[in-house]
Amino acid sequence: MLIADTSVAVPKLMRAAVYRGRGSIAVETVPTPQAGPGELLVRVESCGVCHTDLKKVEHDLLPPPRIFGHEMAGVVAAVGEGVRTFQPGQPVVAFHHSPCSDCFYCRRRLYAQCATYKRVGITAGFEPAGGGFSEYVRVMDWIVRRGVIPVPDGVPLDRACFVEPVNTCLKAVRQLALEPGELVVVLGQGPIGLIFTMLARRAGAVVVATDMIARRRELAARMGAAAAWDPRDTDIVKEVASMTGGRGGDVVIVAVSAPGITGQAIACSRPGSRILLFSQTSHRERIEMSGADICVGERLVLGSYSASVDLQEESARLVFSGELPLEDLISHRFPLDRIREGIDIALHPDEQSLKIVIQPQRRTS
Repeated sequence: MLIADTSVAVPKLMRAAVYRGRGSIAVETVPTPQAGPGELLVRVESCGVCHTDLKKVEHDLLPPPRIFGHEMAGVVAAVGEGVRTFQPGQPVVAFHHSPCSDCFYCRRRLYAQCATYKRVGITAGFEPAGGGFSEYVRVMDWIVRRGVIPVPDGVPLDRACFVEPVNTCLKAVRQLALEPGELVVVLGQGPIGLIFTMLARRAGAVVVATDMIARRRELAARMGAAAAWDPRDTDIVKEVASMTGGRGGDVVIVAVSAPGITGQAIACSRPGSRILLFSQTSHRERIEMSGADICVGERLVLGSYSASVDLQEESARLVFSGELPLEDLISHRFPLDRIREGIDIALHPDEQSLKIVIQPQRRTS
């Protein structure tokens, strides 16, 4: 049995941005998915463009066809048999991964390594890939049980779609165990880097940031960074050393993927520091660093990937409460028909571009 939202008829066909390989993504008409027992059908209202999706499109990391997009918020359009906790018409955010909570990795809270977690639990059709770049998505039963969060009244869904990326950054910050007063260097001030700046400041750290785009450096200062430098014309190592009695940063967060970036992280960190790799998500990416810088320098290099189920409520509260000025990060809102334009801007950022949000229900005017 399927319970539909009687206020909005669910169409048999919908529009979706389909990845067809070789960097090609285009809006097509596809069948609207249907919710089975224990599942939800969600009408997507907002979906952020994530850099991991950009890598998949630009570098053909996964076989087509797929419908990407996972930073999503929307409205329940229909509920499957047995669903009692959600109702049609209810605004929600949904995580596309959720762990089993009982395997070797889950018992160690390494949820992203859980086999169940690795299965994508939201689809708009084809091989499940998130599906947020479409008008409707089917949310599978194990996600409905643990990975769907109601959005309070009055919270804009453009803001709500930040819950998943905030969770991923919060997980990394907790892994770093920041102490008040530590100097944290955040390399890169794209949307993720700026969220790291906000969260590190919230943890009591002194934050300095780098980015080549002036507007992003200005935003970093507004978000609490003590300094924000252009790495092309500033000696970052010298500046950080001058702030730390010559030692270097206590923590370096690598929030951008670029050639030589890990070497810069080592250079501006002190012996015994922690270095977090966050943006190195493709197996094609290679990093080089001196073994002695790690071993003799007693540096700790950490990796952090995806979200934590333990932090769902806290990340949602940070987003819904407005404590983090996340809507300030949105530079463009595009209807689905203009997703190619949005992806191109995200791939080639300029002085004005930052977070790109796709609004599938919006029509091109």
